[in-house]
This record gives sequence, structure tokens and C-alpha cells, in this order.
Amino acid sequence: MKNFNKREKTRPRIGVFGVGYAKYWPQFEGLYQQMLDKQAVFIDKVKAYDIELIEFGMIDDVTGAYALVPKLKAGNLDLIFCDMLTYATSSTFGVIIRSLDVPIVLVALQPDKALNYSRASTHQQLYNDDICSLPEFTGVAVRMGKKAPEVIIGTLHDDPAADEEIKKYCDIARVLHDLKTARIGHIGHPIEAMLDMHSDATMLTAHFGLHIVQCEAHEIVSKYNEVSTAAVDYEKEKILGFFDTPDPVSDPISEKLRSTDLEVAARVSVALHTFVREKNLTGLAYYYEGEENSLTQQVMTNLIVGNSLLTGAGFPMCGESDLKCCIAMLIMERLGIGGSFAEFHPVDFQENFILVGHDGPHNISIAEGQPVLRSLKKYHGKPGFGAGVEFKIKEGPITMLSITSTYEGKIKFVIAEGMSVEGPIPPTGNTNTRGYFKPDVRTFLTKWVKEGPTHHFALGIGHHAQSLKKIGEYLGIEAVIVA
Repeated sequence: MKNFNKREKTRPRIGVFGVGYAKYWPQFEGLYQQMLDKQAVFIDKVKAYDIELIEFGMIDDVTGAYALVPKLKAGNLDLIFCDMLTYATSSTFGVIIRSLDVPIVLVALQPDKALNYSRASTHQQLYNDDICSLPEFTGVAVRMGKKAPEVIIGTLHDDPAADEEIKKYCDIARVLHDLKTARIGHIGHPIEAMLDMHSDATMLTAHFGLHIVQCEAHEIVSKYNEVSTAAVDYEKEKILGFFDTPDPVSDPISEKLRSTDLEVAARVSVALHTFVREKNLTGLAYYYEGEENSLTQQVMTNLIVGNSLLTGAGFPMCGESDLKCCIAMLIMERLGIGGSFAEFHPVDFQENFILVGHDGPHNISIAEGQPVLRSLKKYHGKPGFGAGVEFKIKEGPITMLSITSTYEGKIKFVIAEGMSVEGPIPPTGNTNTRGYFKPDVRTFLTKWVKEGPTHHFALGIGHHAQSLKKIGEYLGIEAVIVA
């Protein structure tokens, strides 16, 4: 499969400030500079994760803390690391945590893996006293009416676990940054009678900060009519480089990809890319039937291939007009774990797994092997016919995120982890992945549905339930992990 152009990553704004204790500096020669040197090492670690870093130096008394607050507010930050360089009184932190709504992570990475006990000194202890103030800082956060901040504990050097934690929070910052500035296009409406999917666009802005761009089907159709023959030929070549086109197997509604279906899919893909670019969209949720046998119906029911290419490139596209699932896909994409449009399909009670997938657009960047295109004589449950995308996601750990809403109108995250296991999938021109969930499929599904999810969810690779839960908490959203 050829490579495809991924969107250029946005760079979240992350602030770093260190804390220390002013009374130590005249008592222990060289300790102050050692603190600055430690902070420089940490800053270099953070810079490695393609973020925009704003350095705020080190504060060591309450006056410095009060002076820092307006600077942090002016930084328009997505996340803040507080580098616990040595013991510091909580007066250097209390007014900061009280005054800010930006997520703050306390970082306690001592330089030495252990003290040299035979030669230990007070100076050496203070040089490695990164942990000392953690309970004081988390305790004062609670007293200020805030949740205890997250913490990273470890060593400054040669600590892969700590480095992975730093990366995780940089990725979370990227999600928070992009949610605040996202423009999610919306065309049409959820399929009639799918009550779980309806959304209030204003409430989505209230919870996530993003903007829902209300679009019209004719905006894509008009661009379809303007696509040149040369552009279509180029897109067909690109599509055939991405996808395999095998002979049909067992499903009578599927055929080997027809040249006419490839032509339509390529022309729609070019029009869709142009539409997304000109509307400056981050993603799109759509469902529009159009008049029977009309050009509008042909175009709007054949977005699957172009949407799969865009989703793989970092622009989540969600069928059946599911805005909430589109946001879930966006969150997963910005975490770097894919995020494919999915729902539950039949259970295999013999081998204890469930098929998870969907018809329509998918994130081909996390496909296991080369994705397949088949011509479908009908899109089941929907009007139209044309090319369908078929693949399963990479084998190994997987994570699911359903974004739902409650009776009170609040947003809720329902999250679970499982495994994508090896084995054949139905050759139906749809995605399907063999999903294994502990302790067994029957128990898992019972627990999952009792949390009130939507029937759609975003499916990503790796185990990232805790990161998704933290994102929900930072947004003030209830987040439940179905264990």
C-alpha cells in the first residue's frame, strides 16, 4: 500500500515552570544552578514531542507565585508541567492551582536513581528531593477546591516509563488544543429513528469548545461537477495504490470493483477533498439521501472511499451523521491511535469474540494489511450502491470510546480496552475486526450496554483507556471505563 499524505500536526502550547525553596540557595552553594540544570534536561525532554513550549523559569517563594499567575493565563496554554526540582512550600503552588483551569501535571524526576548512602549529604538529599512536596501540593490543591493534580514520578535519566508519561501528557495536550479549535462539518441528519445519535450542536461547543459547521449537500455536488478528467485519473491511480480489489467471495451483494464505481468514487473523493479544504474543516459527520436516482444521491452515498482516505490522513469522517462519534474519532486520531467508525456485529460464542466494524468510511491508517475495495450492489439499510471499504484493524491491543449523552443533557465517555485477534472476517465490503474482551464476550457486552453508550464508537489501537479518562476529566466530562 502506498503512503498517503497525513495532515500536518498541530502543536499544543505547553508551559513549564519549576519550583524550589529560596532559603536553600544561600545555605548550599551551587544548588540553585543545579536546579536550573535539572529543569533544562526536563525541558529538552518535553521539546522532543513536537509541541510549542513556553518556559516560565523557576519560582521559589510566594511572591514569585503571584507574579507567575498572569503570565500563565496570558500564555493561552493547553497544559502545564510543574517541575518539582526540590522541596518547595505549597505557597508557591496554592494561588496557581486556585487561579487556573488549565490541566497541571506535577513532575517529580530525581536525577539519581538512589542516594550514595556512604557519602550522602544534605546537599545530595536536596538535589534529589523532587518527591518531597508532592503530598503538600496535592493536599493544597484539594483545599483550594480543585482535584489533586496528576503526577509523574521517576528519574530524570534513563527512565522509559517516565518518558512515556511525558509523551502521554503531550498527546493529551494535543487533543485538548485541537478540540478547542476544531471545525466539524455537519450535513443532513442522523438516520431516521436513531435516537441515540441526535446531538445539540451548542452543547457540543459547551463541552468541547469546537464549532459545528452546518453544511449543505449541494456544496459537494457542485464541486463534483467541476472535477477535471485529469484529476479523476490521478485519484483513481492513488486509490488503486491504497486498496486491493480482489474477486468476490461469499456475499452475493459484493462484486469485484467495477470501473464505473471506481470512477464515481474517485470523482467524489476529489470533490470531497476540495470541499473539506475550502470549508477549513477538521472533520465531517454526514448522512443525506437525496432524491431517488438523482446526482445528489449518487454523490452523497459514495463518500466512503474519499472519507476513508481523509480519515486516514487525520480528518475524521463519520457516516450516519453521528457528530458525537466523529468527535470520538478526532480524539483518538490526535492521540495517535487511529480511531475508526465502529459498532458491534455478530458474536462468535464458539471462540469468545465479537466482530466490531461498520459499513462506510474508516481509518485506513490502522489497517491490518492492505485494505480492500469491493463493489456493492446495495448499501444495506441505506440508498445507493458503489464501492465499499473492507479491512480489519491491526492485531493486538485496542481501545473503544463511545461519546454519549445523558437524560440531563450532559456528555459522557464510555471506554473499554480489548484485543484485536487474528482470524478471517466476513468478505462483505465492510470493516470487521475480531474483538476479544475480558472476562468473556457475554459479560463484557452486558457491562458495556448498561453504561448507556451510543451504538457507534471510535475504535483505536493500543490500550489508552486511562488517557481517554483523563481527557474526559480535564473537560469536566464523566468518563467510565468498562473493566
